[in-house]
Formats: sequence, C-alpha cells, structure tokens
Amino acid sequence: MRLVCISASDVPSSKANSIQVMKACQALTVLGYEIRLLTPAGEASPWKAQGQGSLDLQAFYGLRVALPVEWLPARRRLRRYDFGWRAVRRAKALQADAVYVWLPQAALFAAWQGLPVLYEMHGPPEGKFGPLLFRAFLLSPVRKRLLPITQALADSLRRDYGSALQRGGATLRVSPNGVDLERYLHLPSAVEARRALGLPEAPTVGYSGHLYPGRGTTLLMELARRFPRTRFLWVGGQPQDVVEWRSRLAAQALINVKLIGFVENSRLPLYQAACDVLLMPYERAISGSSGGNSAAYASPMKMFEYMACGRAILSSDLPVIREVLNENNARLCPPQDADAWQKALAELLNDTAQRERLARQALADVQAYTWVERARRAMEAFDE
Repeated sequence: MRLVCISASDVPSSKANSIQVMKACQALTVLGYEIRLLTPAGEASPWKAQGQGSLDLQAFYGLRVALPVEWLPARRRLRRYDFGWRAVRRAKALQADAVYVWLPQAALFAAWQGLPVLYEMHGPPEGKFGPLLFRAFLLSPVRKRLLPITQALADSLRRDYGSALQRGGATLRVSPNGVDLERYLHLPSAVEARRALGLPEAPTVGYSGHLYPGRGTTLLMELARRFPRTRFLWVGGQPQDVVEWRSRLAAQALINVKLIGFVENSRLPLYQAACDVLLMPYERAISGSSGGNSAAYASPMKMFEYMACGRAILSSDLPVIREVLNENNARLCPPQDADAWQKALAELLNDTAQRERLARQALADVQAYTWVERARRAMEAFDE
C-alpha cells in the first residue's frame, strides 16, 4: 500500500512534533508500507532533498530506516492552506492509495479529492474555522479514520462531533505515542552510563524534554535547591531556552544542575539511563511546541521513553497521564506541589527496592506502546 504522509512539522527540527512525525512514519515503513513524507519547505530544509549538509537525518531522529522526505513550498501567512492543497495534489500525482495526515486542511482537501484519509489528532479542532473544516471532513463520503492520541481526546471528539462521526462513517482508534524498544535494550547501569558520559558519580535525577512554560522547570529548579547533594541532569531545550535557564541557575548558584541542551535522539537513551530517577513535572497548563494548552490531551513521548529506560518515574498526577501511569509503575504527585515532590523524591532516592519495583512494572507495561504496534493498530482493517 502506498501511503503519502502530510505534516506541517519542520524537518529537520528538535521539536517534539517533528520527532513524533518521523517516528510514526518509520513505524509504517517497518510494517511494509511504501511511505513518502511531505512537509513544508523552510530555510533549513533543502539540504536533505539533495543529501547535502553534514546532518545525518537517521542519527538526528534516532531512526533505523531511511525515510523519503519531500519539501513543498509553503507560505506561513496562508496558514498552511497552500501547503495542504499542494501536498494533496502531490499525493494524487504519486498515486497514493491513502494519505496519513496531521494537518486538518490536508484531511479535508484529500477527502475532496476522493483519497482515503487517516487523520492523526493531537488536540480538538481549534480556531474560527477548525470545527467547520473538521465537520466537513467527517461528513465527506471517503473512507476515513481518526487517530486521537489519548482516550480523553477521543471522548471529547465523540461528545462534540458524535452525530457527524456516525453520519460520515469515520472509524476511530486511540493512538498514544510510543517508543522504539530496541533502542533501550542492553542499556548500562546508571553508574556505567554516568561514567560513559563523563558525569560525576552521585545520585542523579533526570529530566529530558523542552523547557517551554508548563513543563515544570521552576519545580525542577526548586528540587535542585532542596537536594544540594543530588545531581540533576536536564537534557533538551531550544538554544535560547537553554541560555536563559543556565543564567537563572547561575543566579541561584545551583551548581548541582547540568543542563546539556539538545542531543540527537539516537543518543538520548544513554543520558536517561544515567539517572536513578526520571522526572515528568508537568503543570496544570502545558505549552507545546506549537503553542496552546495540551494538558488535557497530551501523550508525552518522554513518558514511554522513561518507561523503557528501566528507571523509576516521578510524574505529575494529571488525568491524561493516568491513561498510562499509575501507582504500580510510577510515583504520582500533585502538579506544582513542591513539598509533595520533595517528599516523594526523597523516598525514591532512599529506597532502591521501590525504585526497582516501579521500573520493572513500567518496563513490562511499555511493551504495548511501541511505535510499530501503534502503527499496526492504526492501519488494522483500513488497508483491506
């Protein structure tokens, strides 16, 4: 089956939405689908089309297969409508059997062109025209499937668009994000990983991900202040955010925090393995790489990576997080409650048996959340 994937994410980019798109496309390729990814052209894009430049796409994204990527013209002032239309026309020219899209405009345009559509959704339709476009897509006569990333989002869609869902005949499969388990096999112990990375030998608490508002960076800094003998390892962040937080940490004289900045996805597991406890301190409102508040619908990739890493997880207790984490595979604390987090972290650092028990259960539970299994469920009975 020939699938053309259409995403508005920049490639290459360290943003989570870009990494997620590449992982999803890789999984479809591994399953045997013929994939081509269409994405907007940007200032950094053309090197890839001709194989130019020093950046290795596979290493950058931690991929095990090469993905064909094609960049199409896009004008930001046209809010991706021009890109969506060009991408659908290109899909028709490539004789796609179906399109797999993240872009609502592309979903509707593809339906108008009679192409079967798989539409992966990370939030409900937004803005003045979003709900109208979505309803028109749902009522189109083509074969279509919605792929919301959480049960919370699926429930929201059924509540707000139930009639159109039924009339248009769309199927729906919940598709949480996932992890490449093979990249987490045979990881070294925390002590060995610290040695390999040249980190000092000490109890180490880690965080990987961006430093956007809502990610809990203020709480991370407060925990570092309350645990001066513990090392804190922060991995990730846009360059400007890394500079800002290094300055803030220096102003607080927090010398026990090492802020690494962005590392290629292929190297990320080793940094996570260097930690004894991994933190996911989301606040009640979470800003994403594309803006907005994703707290009600988020399916963090780092959650599945943490689970695969074999380290204890300490996470904010949000309803959507409980779709995957619970008291058996993680410690859960109220968001932004520094005292509760201090107590839970102290208990984990002082109780090796508890850390190992939580990590074992998380590793067992994450076996159902691979990217390939996710893609298999998404495509099941759609390509017949």
